[in-house]
Amino acid sequence: MIPHESDVEKERASLKLWRSWQENLILIAIALCLAFLIRTFIAEPRYIPSDSMLPTLHTGDRLVVEKISYHFHPPITGDIIVFQPPAELQRRGYPKDQAFIKRVIGQPGEVISVASGKVYLNGQPLAEDYIAEPPNQPYQPVKVPEDEFFVMGDNRNDSNDSRYWGFLPRKNVIGRATFRFWPLDRIGFI
Repeated sequence: MIPHESDVEKERASLKLWRSWQENLILIAIALCLAFLIRTFIAEPRYIPSDSMLPTLHTGDRLVVEKISYHFHPPITGDIIVFQPPAELQRRGYPKDQAFIKRVIGQPGEVISVASGKVYLNGQPLAEDYIAEPPNQPYQPVKVPEDEFFVMGDNRNDSNDSRYWGFLPRKNVIGRATFRFWPLDRIGFI
């Protein structure tokens, strides 16, 4: 029996539709893999959940956190970093996957203190035009250990930071906040 011409047309159309679905599924799989790789190794979006970084960052700001540069060099003083909570914060009930954001104040080997409303780095007051207000509590000098950092929020008097839970291990650093993409009226590099 010879297939009818309309049956051949239907079969061709069905095959064409199947190939189209295959192509779309392959494209979706590639896009998902790329998104996963980019988010895991290159950059990821984050939001600001609290006022601890005022006035630099506001609650609800959306940021891009880049993850590559710290594979080549450590964070430097002044960088705004995103990190996983260290062991002390986890003991206090913060989940391991809850990200924090703070500014690097001290690197390994440096001495940090707070006195008379100023933060001191190696005995010299830091010029901090980015803070909400001067810190209102003194903090005795401490030396930052190897492979750790001292971090503080820009809202010095409303920030859960190294003054309260200790040093941040380098291994906990996720990346550096680089770009604010929301809200649109404050879009730009940080």
